[in-house]
Amino acid sequence: MGLLIQLLSARVGVATGRHLAELCREEYPTWAGRLLWLMAELALIGADIQEVIGSAIAIKILSRGFLPIWAGVVITASDCFIFLFLENYGVRKLEAVFAVFIATMALSFAWMFGDAKPSGRELLIGVLVPKLSSKTIRQAVGVVGCVIMPHNVFLHSALVQSRKIDPHRKGRVQEALNYYSIESTFALLISFMINLFLTTVFAKGFYGTKQADGIGLVNAGQYLEEKYGGGVFPILYIWGIGLLAAGQSSTITGTYAGQFIMGGFLNLRLKKWLRALITRSFAIVPTMIVALVFNRSEASLDVLNEWLNVLQSMQIPFALIPLLTLVSKEQVMGVFKVGPLLERVAWTVAALVIVINGYLLLDFFMAEVDGVLFGFLVCAGTALYVAFIFYLVSHGGALSSTWFSLVTSKRFGFIGS
Repeated sequence: MGLLIQLLSARVGVATGRHLAELCREEYPTWAGRLLWLMAELALIGADIQEVIGSAIAIKILSRGFLPIWAGVVITASDCFIFLFLENYGVRKLEAVFAVFIATMALSFAWMFGDAKPSGRELLIGVLVPKLSSKTIRQAVGVVGCVIMPHNVFLHSALVQSRKIDPHRKGRVQEALNYYSIESTFALLISFMINLFLTTVFAKGFYGTKQADGIGLVNAGQYLEEKYGGGVFPILYIWGIGLLAAGQSSTITGTYAGQFIMGGFLNLRLKKWLRALITRSFAIVPTMIVALVFNRSEASLDVLNEWLNVLQSMQIPFALIPLLTLVSKEQVMGVFKVGPLLERVAWTVAALVIVINGYLLLDFFMAEVDGVLFGFLVCAGTALYVAFIFYLVSHGGALSSTWFSLVTSKRFGFIGS
């Protein structure tokens, strides 16, 4: 699902020469465009809180507790500007920084994977025959939000424009799309392996144990060291290095995405440093509040982290539906409009994500809502959420026409038989 969405995002950027936020501003009325921007910003803030807090925890681990979480937040927020400054020397320099972070993360978690010595047979079975307990629905939905991050849908349509491609030359556009398909597939394969390493290490060490209920981002390093020992290079610091690399790369990505989202939706024409400062401030203020409030409560920080994943998952339709609407329009895409089969698959993915989120909302309502006033607010918020999704779908018209043609063709086939 993540690969499909990333490829469609790249397709929009290459074929039109503009990124998704700019196209949404032109496609939708002002009120809907502003609401889409607000939803994108909410998802971005949620992601940024996780990424900055993750980096801050890594800094605390690597400094042996000398630097508290709030200090790590300040350091992470500041060094982000230093890395973005590299863009002035060319986007390739920034890409090189990302490559170093990702390689560091991959090597760190691969080292931990080697130390854990998991069963290859059980691992293969788990990949090919996945099983999920109904008790873990919140975490499962959160994983969807982690993989298909809404702000990255906007970002990818902008990043592909770092290569100068004339959208009027069909051969060059198709060539670029082919190369981006290879690039995206390779990138997501690496992402899959990193997540596989990390999940396997914790599953091997703690699944079915009493400690499993108490493990979170803050104390994971200590649990790993107790389980797997120190060794030549203690696993606690390997975890810290990997976590820092993950947090730093994600934070820079979030800041980069924020510039395109705000600039595209609001049509801002600001200097890069000022735009970066504004977008960084949007996220860093709530992050600092979270760091100060949850600094002494590890359990609360982990619960917040889960709900921030869920927040991102719930924002996916507001990036995905506009993307599918635009990529299905001949007026926007020209000859690079997606075909009927791919369109149906893409809308099926969107419908699946929306159904997953609907289940989550129902689960939340049944488990968490207590009291008439809170129940009314949740119901009202849910109604507005669903209504906006229906508006976006009806505005595009692609879903209804695609599935109507599919249903009618099946119906007539049944009557004929």
